[in-house]
Amino acid sequence: MAHPVMFDDDDPVLARVRELALAFPEADEKVSHGRPAFFTQKVFCYYGGSQRVDGVWIAHDRAIMVRPDPDDEPALRQQPRFWVPAYLGPAGWLGLDLDAGTDWSEIAELIDASYRLTAPARLVRLLA
Repeated sequence: MAHPVMFDDDDPVLARVRELALAFPEADEKVSHGRPAFFTQKVFCYYGGSQRVDGVWIAHDRAIMVRPDPDDEPALRQQPRFWVPAYLGPAGWLGLDLDAGTDWSEIAELIDASYRLTAPARLVRLLA
């Protein structure tokens, strides 16, 4: 059974994430588990996700999930605004909710780091 779609294609926050993610070499988008996923050969950013806290599922519909730079990951995990996504958390992924106060330059940096960790070396070499 297919997952239900869990996003609004006209969401302006998703549009901004798309703009950032699809600017990378050979980046593309697919729907995975009902949510937008940005990838080359591997996914480098998801829009929306969930976490499990004390056995309760918490949806984060306007959020990104990324793999942070390993040097930055410990500090990011200490910040309460970052959360550990269900399923992907053990592989080093972190989630961050997006809202009116979002620092889009920070989001661009997080997506960039995740792209660099997941994209083939030939594509990473194309980045400035």
